[in-house]
Amino acid sequence: MKRIGILTTGILALALGSGCYFSKDGPKFDARLPSHQLVALTNMASVELTNRLNPEWLKASTNYFRLGPGDKLELEVIGDPSTRTITPVGPDGKVYFYLLPGTDVGGLTLEDAKARLEEELHKYQTNQIAIQLRGIDSSRVWILGRVQNAGVYPMSAPMTVLEALSLAGGTSTSSTAGAGEDLADLEHAFIIRNGERVPIDFRALLKEGDMTQNIYLQPDDFIYLPSSVSGEIYVLGAVRAPKAVPKNQRTLIAAIAETGGPIKNAYLDHVAIVRGSLTNPKIATVDYKAIVRGESPDVLLEPRDIVYVPFSPYRYLSRYADLALLTFVRAVAINEGAHAAAPGSLPAVAAISVGK
Repeated sequence: MKRIGILTTGILALALGSGCYFSKDGPKFDARLPSHQLVALTNMASVELTNRLNPEWLKASTNYFRLGPGDKLELEVIGDPSTRTITPVGPDGKVYFYLLPGTDVGGLTLEDAKARLEEELHKYQTNQIAIQLRGIDSSRVWILGRVQNAGVYPMSAPMTVLEALSLAGGTSTSSTAGAGEDLADLEHAFIIRNGERVPIDFRALLKEGDMTQNIYLQPDDFIYLPSSVSGEIYVLGAVRAPKAVPKNQRTLIAAIAETGGPIKNAYLDHVAIVRGSLTNPKIATVDYKAIVRGESPDVLLEPRDIVYVPFSPYRYLSRYADLALLTFVRAVAINEGAHAAAPGSLPAVAAISVGK
C-alpha cells in the first residue's frame, strides 16, 4: 500500500510538473507550448454579407401615427370643461372616458379615434369631443451608447437615422489639444430591427455624407454606438459564458478560457475570428483543437475582434460571418437595453439556435 501511495504521488507530481490539466469537455491544453509560438492572422478574407439595405427604407412611411398602449390622450366633451382629462390607452387598446365604458382606439389615427369616441358618445348625447395627443409610449426608438443624450425617444412621425441622432444630441466627442475627437466607434455601430441587424454604414453616413444610409426608422428600432476606447474582445457562440473579455486577453486560448471554455459538442475545427467594421468585415477560421493540443501556434487577437465558436460546421465563410455579427449585435443590444431599462442589471447574452 505504501508503494502504491508513493507511485500515485509521483504520477500526480509528474502531471502537475508537465503543466497539463484534464478537461471533462474538449481537448487538453498543453502549457508546455512555448509562449513565443504565437502568430498574427494573415489569412483574413473579405466576405460578402447576405443582408442588404432595402431601397424602400429610404422612403417615408405614408401611414399616419396610430395609437397604442401607453399613449396619453387629452379628451374633453366640447361645451363641458369639467370633462377635460388626460387618459392613457390601456393594454387592451381601450380608453375609458366620461360616460363611455371603454372604447377601443388601438391602431387608430387620432382622427379615427375621435370619430369612434363621438359615435359611442352619441348613444347618450350629441356633443362633440376634442382630442389631443399628450404622450407617446407605443411608438419609440432606442438611441444608446456614445451619444450626448442617450435614451428612448417617442416617434409620432416618420424619422430618419440622422433625425434620431440629432434628437439624442449627436455623437459624443472629447476635446484633445483643441480638436474634437469622436468617442463613438462608428465601424461597430448598428441598428437592430425585429431581432435582425440592419446593415447601416454609420461611418459612411456621418463622415462621408452618404445619404443612401439615412433610412427611415421603424417603431422599436434600436440604435447603438459603442465606445471607441473600449477595445474589448467578444467571445460568443458555443462557450460556457459568452461575453466581452478584457483586451489584455490577446490570444485565442486566453480569450476562450476567460469564458469558461467551449461547451460540449462545440465545433472546434473552425473557430471564426471576425475583424473590421460590421458592414465590411474580414474573417478567418482556425483549428482550436490543434492549438490546444500544441500542434499549431496560438493566435494573436486584436481589440474589438469577435470570436465565434460555432455549434456546427458551415460551408461558406459568409455564413460564419453572418452568425458572428448577428450574435454580437443581439448580445450587445440585450445588455445595453437591459442596463438602460434597469441600471445595475447583470449582463445577459444572446444565443442563436443551430441552423438559424
